Amino acid sequence: MPKKKHLHIDTRLAQGGHYVDKASGAIVPPIHTSTTYARDESYELQGNYIYARYQNPTFDQVEALMAELEGGAASRLFSSGMSGITSIFETVKSGRHVVAPTVMYHGAQDWLRHIAASRDIGLSLFDATDPDALAKAVVPGKTDIVWIETPVNPTWDVIDIAAAAEIAHAAGAILAVDATVAPPVTTRAIDFGADLVFHSATKYLNGHSDVLAGLVTTRKEDERWEQIGYARKQLGSVSGPFEAWLLLRGMRTLALRFERISENAMAIARHFAGHSQVDQVLYPGLPSHPGHEIASRQMYNGFGGMMSLLIKGDAARAQKIAARVKVFTPATSLGGVESLIEHRASVEGPHSKVPKNLLRLSVGIEKAEDLIGDLEEALDG
Repeated sequence: MPKKKHLHIDTRLAQGGHYVDKASGAIVPPIHTSTTYARDESYELQGNYIYARYQNPTFDQVEALMAELEGGAASRLFSSGMSGITSIFETVKSGRHVVAPTVMYHGAQDWLRHIAASRDIGLSLFDATDPDALAKAVVPGKTDIVWIETPVNPTWDVIDIAAAAEIAHAAGAILAVDATVAPPVTTRAIDFGADLVFHSATKYLNGHSDVLAGLVTTRKEDERWEQIGYARKQLGSVSGPFEAWLLLRGMRTLALRFERISENAMAIARHFAGHSQVDQVLYPGLPSHPGHEIASRQMYNGFGGMMSLLIKGDAARAQKIAARVKVFTPATSLGGVESLIEHRASVEGPHSKVPKNLLRLSVGIEKAEDLIGDLEEALDG
């Protein structure tokens, strides 16, 4: 893929995987489904590929586009977000230490708790709302990875990436950022000092709720990056070629989708701020949000579509409201063109620190007035 770094990111996304077949003139790249690759008469590989568990030409296009957008040295595609996360933490050796937020994606935290209990790996969880908590949680010379999300799912607290990078590096650790809800159209974590950037590509990058995938991008191709690649290869955590092709197609509309989603979310946040049946709107785009100033520095092109409503009442009332919607769909996941709502504490399980009256919204590209009206009717019901 030719480098087009002088072009706006929206243009580079729209032309992601741009391809013209010389024989037919086709402008859509093919899907490479072969699992193995032939050798020539000298028993040398005819190209750069040997077996689909190692790499695939369709993967190359997605990975090259993502590395370019993130400003990283390289990216790797995984079969799911969790396979990307587990491959990162496979690089942590026994006796080392990991730091992560108390509130974060529960699947990742469950895995951290698992490896901490079974592999002699230390785990410290810090309060993302306390600006001093991260520095207190790291152990210089022992902490291996500082893992952060920003904004934090599902309270949408904002962690300062540059400050976190400084703390991690001073302790001899790397900073890995889960930027799933802040794709590179709005945040490039590497620019702020991140060493690894993770995305559940199932979410905003694909954007159509029909692909399971993960992407990890590195600042530099070092030994840890090779270990992550080894884990992917040996565990077989590779995407299918059709899924990779669908992901590339979805990424081409990311800029447009994210712009509309951000506009809708801001309209909903403003409408329900101060609402008689809502205790609080958690959305970093609101000036009243405690992390708004940091978010404004890190999210340069919209605050995305993720927000939460702390409704007046208990868990039972929150669940009833989520079940009464007609335009929103009560479902888990985020980042698609359709709007979703869920009672998050019910999903996360016994370790959840999420308030019981919290409803998480993933705002889509529908008309904002229809989404607002739907929530109003559900609240009034």
